[in-house]
Amino acid sequence: MKYIRDLREGDRVFDIYLCKHKQSAVTKNGKPYENVILQDKTGMIDAKVWEPNNSGIGDFNALDYIEVYGDVNNFQGALQISVKRIRVCQEEEYDPANYLPVSAKGVDTMYQELLGLIESIQNPYLKQMLQDIFVNDAEFVTTFQKSSAAKTVHHGFVGGLLEHTLSVTKLCDYYCTAYPILKRDLLLTAAMCHDIGKTKELSPFPENDYTDDGQLLGHIVIGSQMIAERAAKIDGFPHELLTQIQHCILAHHGKYEFGSPKIPALIEALALNYADDTDAKLETFKEILENNSENKGWLGYNRLFESNLRATKL
Repeated sequence: MKYIRDLREGDRVFDIYLCKHKQSAVTKNGKPYENVILQDKTGMIDAKVWEPNNSGIGDFNALDYIEVYGDVNNFQGALQISVKRIRVCQEEEYDPANYLPVSAKGVDTMYQELLGLIESIQNPYLKQMLQDIFVNDAEFVTTFQKSSAAKTVHHGFVGGLLEHTLSVTKLCDYYCTAYPILKRDLLLTAAMCHDIGKTKELSPFPENDYTDDGQLLGHIVIGSQMIAERAAKIDGFPHELLTQIQHCILAHHGKYEFGSPKIPALIEALALNYADDTDAKLETFKEILENNSENKGWLGYNRLFESNLRATKL
């Protein structure tokens, strides 16, 4: 198959893609059409079905795997497929692994590295809690390894939550060597747990969308609740230690306007906020560059970075 990242203006496509999104719309002239987002493991692309009642357009829904025939056009600087024919595919016609974005880093390798960091924790209460979450709970481990770290912004792929968590934890580990005032056990535990709520905030792939709990509570509150539940299972878990971990989780977005219920009041919470923000922003920038690898000039204004971005020239 020809992957989405390899499509170019003028190409004709005749291949199978995952229908990530479908929405009916009407042109200014009152003519109905369909807005569609197609996905494979390399990315997503907008598509338009301008004649949805055409006999060549079969009935299909979001999250169906569909065979698409159409032409790749450029609309306002972005590639778009003008679809001529669509057919819903049977399970034996496609391999789901080709359609789900997956971390370029090995999940098993990353998880073993995370387990090694857990082994380095000295505080018996924190170590027991981390082992309860990341070692003993097989259901959580499976979900955690398959989850994304976000719907679209950064690490939005299978294994993304693990990759982001490991990166943030390693950044925090470095902070502890540069700033010995930091309580390493507390900071690394908070780093490993800061986004565990995303396992309940986002639904599994291929949907990867917000759950009801995600919409109503959000991963920060969910994560704080999960930590409290785990601590309650450990005899004698110090209340002050629990509140410090919860504070780090509740404050890891740094500011109220960024969805953080609390502002960092502990130096470990501040360190976690910066580590989380650093990894999220660098990964986002990296993904922008990778998705525009053919463009060696300016990439245009980006609202997240509030800047006109470009690739580095050496």
